Amino acid sequence: MLNSLLISTGAIVGIIVGVVAVILVIAVIAWWIGTRNDFVRLKNKVEEAWATIDVFLKKRYDLIPNLVETVKGYAKHESETLKEVVAARNLAMNASTPQEKVNAEKGLTSSLRTFFSAISESYPELKANTNFLDLQNQLKSIESELESSRRYYNGVVKTFNTKLELFPANIVGNRMGEEYKKRPYFELDSAEERKNVKVQF
Repeated sequence: MLNSLLISTGAIVGIIVGVVAVILVIAVIAWWIGTRNDFVRLKNKVEEAWATIDVFLKKRYDLIPNLVETVKGYAKHESETLKEVVAARNLAMNASTPQEKVNAEKGLTSSLRTFFSAISESYPELKANTNFLDLQNQLKSIESELESSRRYYNGVVKTFNTKLELFPANIVGNRMGEEYKKRPYFELDSAEERKNVKVQF
């Protein structure tokens, strides 16, 4: 009787241990799948945020040649400044990775700032040019939208990068391949570069 009781108790303990082990395995698998799906969602958000920035950058790139052509008629002595703006635009357009694009955008923003500074002081007659004023307003609107998009992108990147570094989620993230590595922020270096491009006279 005692032997059969011990055997049945051992069997119950074995069943309980087996059930607990199965539950733990299922919990770990569910956590792994959930964490992996979180990374996929975050990666897609980062890519969507970057695509939005890219749309505004393209609008900005498309606007710059019209702006330069409009100013050329007035600012004949600013040909070097105009060339710098065009060269910076071309460099930014041809950047292929987000980090290259961020670096190129720093140069473009700086050359645009120099451009507007030079023409606002030397060519007050541009204030009366309706085409220039329209382009100026479009650029101002694009700069504002671009700033909002940068903030959103940097927020999503912060969430993504933080999850990649936190334990135990980093175990999953490190096994997901190159697409799931830390992403660069869209940051500007100096306090001067952090200011929007001034497009007012």
